[in-house]
Amino acid sequence: MTARIQGSRTPRETVRFAREVSAAMGAKVLERFPAGSPRGSWPAEEYAARRRAEGEPATVVMDLKSDAFLVVVPVGDED
Repeated sequence: MTARIQGSRTPRETVRFAREVSAAMGAKVLERFPAGSPRGSWPAEEYAARRRAEGEPATVVMDLKSDAFLVVVPVGDED
């Protein structure tokens, strides 16, 4: 049996948490990147830049609770 790391989430918990963040922020989470990455927020910033180049108003925010960078877009009327 593997021990669960303190503060880690199962895939189901991660999906539920992403929905909670989306609802609280009025934004849709496109992607999440661990803050503990050796490159820090760069992967999130690069992903958001690519999305902005495609015309989406992507922004990077830090989610302190999950220790991750989230790439989000505002929720539009069509969602």
